[in-house]
Amino acid sequence: MDLKEHFVKYEALVQMVDAVFERVKKEFPKEVFCREKCSDCCYAIFDLTLIEALYLNDKFLKTFTGKEKNDFIEIADKTDRVLVKMKRDAYKKVRKGADELEIIGKMSQERVRCPLLGEDNLCVMYDHRPITCRVYGIPTSTAGVSHICGRTNFKQGDAYPTLNMDKIYTQLQLLSAQLVKDINSEKIRMHEMLIPVSMAMLTDFNEGYLGVKKDG
Repeated sequence: MDLKEHFVKYEALVQMVDAVFERVKKEFPKEVFCREKCSDCCYAIFDLTLIEALYLNDKFLKTFTGKEKNDFIEIADKTDRVLVKMKRDAYKKVRKGADELEIIGKMSQERVRCPLLGEDNLCVMYDHRPITCRVYGIPTSTAGVSHICGRTNFKQGDAYPTLNMDKIYTQLQLLSAQLVKDINSEKIRMHEMLIPVSMAMLTDFNEGYLGVKKDG
């Protein structure tokens, strides 16, 4: 499958997000703490939309081969096992009556090392890193709740330019939905999938997985 057209649209969104980050960094140089080898964001737990997962998978497979690729795959597999166990435990707690929002809040505070974080504390896929990684150092908001990196000098409650991530997620969902439609997938709700970075690395996104309909 040729997904180049979809990747170009995704990269345009990435460029827009990068521009927002650079603008905030320029306006608030003392507040934005992002530095080389500052890997605080590389331990945050988050999932990717379908378009992001496909893009990261494509770039990963084009960047690494042989033993190097297999070593990263092994790390990703171990990471994914940890995440699956955490999510399973959280689901069990909710089933037993625990407050779902409270559980989600606790999950967001968990720390798991990203499988793409190299031994030198640098991202091995930095140029193709997901949008969540790109905006980590500036104020963002989700569902009306603001978020700031703990290492920045932004102060909670003060007024700063804030990136509305709900709008970004909506754009990512739309890009994913258009991709699902264009590849003629039987899985019409696949654009709603959320995929961890580790699983994006491990998955073989072939036509069977994506539900591409055969002619006739």
